Amino acid sequence: MNQGSLWRPTRRRLTDTLLAALAPVAVCGIALGGLTTWVGSGNAGSPARVAVTNGRVFLPYGDSTETAAFFDLTNTGGADDRLVEVTSSATDAEITLSRHRMIDDSAATKTEVASAPVPAGRELAMSPDGLDVVLTAGERWKTGDLVPFTLHFERTGAVETLAVVVRPSS
Repeated sequence: MNQGSLWRPTRRRLTDTLLAALAPVAVCGIALGGLTTWVGSGNAGSPARVAVTNGRVFLPYGDSTETAAFFDLTNTGGADDRLVEVTSSATDAEITLSRHRMIDDSAATKTEVASAPVPAGRELAMSPDGLDVVLTAGERWKTGDLVPFTLHFERTGAVETLAVVVRPSS
């Protein structure tokens, strides 16, 4: 055999080989550490879990029967969810989701929306100057009455709740 054709490990070749092998091992270690932290926090693969609290519905003003309801939605699960519909046995009229945006100090716009995201680990607080539920009030509603609602979510499903009738505050 020819001495020149034999492969000989040199210090440089061994160093290059070890460095090439070390990079993927380090990346795998970092990824495994991140996954371990995610699993340890209890959110790995957990489904969306939306709780509905602080329900309130405005008593209509003047001769109007259109009003708005508001809820606080908290998603304690590990997956995002989406509010897709709101129903109530207290009204036969259509109930819609809408978003209000201020144009300037004295004007606002109202846009009907098909759904509203409720991100994992976050809260969505409905308000008069944000997302709300638009509905027709019952004829005999008065301050303090409880109105039943069912909020329908894409992943959580239907959540039944009550909203208290309140006077709008300034």
